[in-house]
Amino acid sequence: MTAPYSPRRLPTSRFETLRGLRAHALQWEGDARRPLRVLLHGWMDVAASFQFLVDAFADDAPVLAIDWRGFGDSAPSGADAYWFADYAADLDAWLHLLSPDAPVDLIAHSMGGNVAMLYAGVRPERVRRLVNLEGYGLPDSPPAAAPERMRRWLDELQAPAQLKPYPSLDAVAARLRKTNPRLTADKAAWLAQHWTAQGADGQYHLKADPAHKRSHAVPYRKAEALAIWARIAAPTLLVEGEDDALRLFWADRYPRSDLEERLAVVPSLQQHRLADCGHMLHHDQPEALAQVIEAFLA
Repeated sequence: MTAPYSPRRLPTSRFETLRGLRAHALQWEGDARRPLRVLLHGWMDVAASFQFLVDAFADDAPVLAIDWRGFGDSAPSGADAYWFADYAADLDAWLHLLSPDAPVDLIAHSMGGNVAMLYAGVRPERVRRLVNLEGYGLPDSPPAAAPERMRRWLDELQAPAQLKPYPSLDAVAARLRKTNPRLTADKAAWLAQHWTAQGADGQYHLKADPAHKRSHAVPYRKAEALAIWARIAAPTLLVEGEDDALRLFWADRYPRSDLEERLAVVPSLQQHRLADCGHMLHHDQPEALAQVIEAFLA
């Protein structure tokens, strides 16, 4: 068994009741004179996933990583599905609590990046700098697809959503490394402890509400995304891995030309591509990513 990764900066857990739900975040103390960095994780991930990136930061800025509702140690919503608007509202509630008078730096991965772009366009005064780690949005949903989308969602509601359990933490770590071969054994062992919890059946269950697996009944509209992204006032940095996750995952359903069209409306945008990286940039190259982020935030 591989010894787990040993963190350099240890966080504390913070629990708050926000919008009627018990919400959890990890907090790394730092120089309060620096802007707060708020980290937003992706789909089927947890706040602890950012530990390697926080350890790689050279400065001592305060950092807070939230668990989205239904992930990590935040309570599930109890609803049949999860929506981007709810995530944005949860972020708004956190920021009103944490930094009511000063804008923050948002660093957000994948789904979290999608929420951050949405939030920064709707509440531009609340964001000082925005770092989007492969948060591309979704392919446009044409109106003609709406009936089938709603039908698929209704069909999925007929059976309970389920997530596969694992017999041991070693099995969880092996699953993480299968998904991301760049993930080192010590980091996988550490993440396994935070990505799952042992149940009464002795097995290890993901810290995620299975309802997250359901498709969305609400379509994603490219035109709405363009209108919102165009209102982003914060200098924005899009960081991507050289593996080109957009092409690998979406293929022709979401071509690069579509993304570039969307990015063109963001008023102040920089782009950076990290070598030897897949979609999980903060796991694959946390030191290199930290350098890029800190240079941009400065």
